Amino acid sequence: MDFSLTEEQTLLKDSVAKFIQNDYGYEDRQKLIKTESGYSADNWRTFAELGWLCVPFSEGDGGIGGGPIETMILMEEFGKGLVVEPFFETVVLSGSVLSRAASPEQKAELIGGIIEGTQVIATAFAEPESRFDLNHVATTATANGDSHSLSGKKSFVLQGGNASTLVVAARTSGDTRDEAGISLFIVDPSASGVSIESAKTLDGHSAADITLDNAPGTLLGAEGEGLSVLKAARDESILALASEAVGMMEKLYKDTVAYTKDRKQFGMPISVFQALQHRMVDMFTAHEMVKSLLLRAVLSYVNNDGEADKNIAALKYYLQVNGQAVAHEAVQIHGGMGMTDEMSTGMYLKRINVINTLFGNGDYHLKQFTALAS
Repeated sequence: MDFSLTEEQTLLKDSVAKFIQNDYGYEDRQKLIKTESGYSADNWRTFAELGWLCVPFSEGDGGIGGGPIETMILMEEFGKGLVVEPFFETVVLSGSVLSRAASPEQKAELIGGIIEGTQVIATAFAEPESRFDLNHVATTATANGDSHSLSGKKSFVLQGGNASTLVVAARTSGDTRDEAGISLFIVDPSASGVSIESAKTLDGHSAADITLDNAPGTLLGAEGEGLSVLKAARDESILALASEAVGMMEKLYKDTVAYTKDRKQFGMPISVFQALQHRMVDMFTAHEMVKSLLLRAVLSYVNNDGEADKNIAALKYYLQVNGQAVAHEAVQIHGGMGMTDEMSTGMYLKRINVINTLFGNGDYHLKQFTALAS
């Protein structure tokens, strides 16, 4: 099978790689995460000007008609640079929801705003007791004329404190764990009844807990049919996050190899020691395994071959196992300084650990894979 990129995909990859190399140093990134928003508004506008924010959207929605493959290319390069701008949260996760559920008028406003770089959108689907189950929704939405009133709590809303618009999953009918009766709503974060408590995550990104107390919301898509939209957005999100992690794994093993060539003990580079060579070969092999699983899962999803759910579950499980293995080896070979904020090595480990917990950890997806394979 031919895995080579098209000319357009190669140009996309090269443009992101060039930006990361020339304009996105690790020290600059560390300064950004200490600001209130945690990212650069100037960088976000640059992303829009370079056309990256329109990549996954259809031409009818104002995009260039890309898909999971193009998103994979972008996210892999973003992973190498530990990018903190809200591309995943706004373009991948929220963009996937809006593309499937929004009306033409809502798309023009919200997707158009994403592409222009004027909108940061956060999707609130998780709740304090929901674990990884998208159908566990206790937040309620009560019809109130042409709008709805939402009440409940949403947890770990990625970029929730920076969002100009919220997409909220709430129940319009049924019990807490029913699959039917889940609807999606557009909520203004500055509206009455919306309380947002933001915090920095382990990897320097931003997340928020959101409390809704009769907050006004506008229906997004068909009432009671939000779960299928969320499931599709979850699958595309896992593929995107795995792509980011694959980029980080590549950077980790290459940086570690370079470090061992410079670091000397007993008058010689430590790269000549066979024990370390074996460990770095293991890092390379682990990266190649996850990258292969990523390619298989992405192509399976794009081709709709009936195996996508199983391949995505396998990818997420091995990402946890091999991603942590590569990051831990990198830290150990770098020594104690590998965990300091002055070096990127420890931050890669932290980001990989966060990615492993999003949309189901390895244990959760191993169970999913076992059930699908049986």
